[in-house]
Amino acid sequence: MSKEDFAVLAEKYMDTIYRVAYSWTKNSDDANDVTQDVLIQLYKTTKEFESDSHLKNWLIRVTVNQCKMLFRSLWSKMEDIGEYANTLGFEEESHLDLFQAVMNLDKKYRVPILLFYYEGYSTAEIASILGIPEKTVSTRLFRAKVKLKDYLKEE
Repeated sequence: MSKEDFAVLAEKYMDTIYRVAYSWTKNSDDANDVTQDVLIQLYKTTKEFESDSHLKNWLIRVTVNQCKMLFRSLWSKMEDIGEYANTLGFEEESHLDLFQAVMNLDKKYRVPILLFYYEGYSTAEIASILGIPEKTVSTRLFRAKVKLKDYLKEE
């Protein structure tokens, strides 16, 4: 892969990688580290990608794997979501509330919600990316929506 091709791909997918990593780690430093590691793997790969969606799926899968490896280490920590939320600059208060509600979910619910609603993946694609059955993805999406509904009612 040429440096120019890599630069274009890195610019295009860096935010997606970071969002997935942050939703998994809930720590901006760790998310930045994972993003950097994934981009390095992209630069080093000799894999031929069939399409942009194939590349994006590969990047998300690598991101999830990097996050899993990070959680195996003893020193990983969570940070205050409010600090990160303030950097995003939501236009409406309800968007901030929804973001905080999603980030308060357990990662097994948080990541499928992000991939389904924000990245636009189908349940089958999410199942493939996360390496879990499609029915499990559907169940997690359903349970996450119930939890979000309850959480937002309390607010």
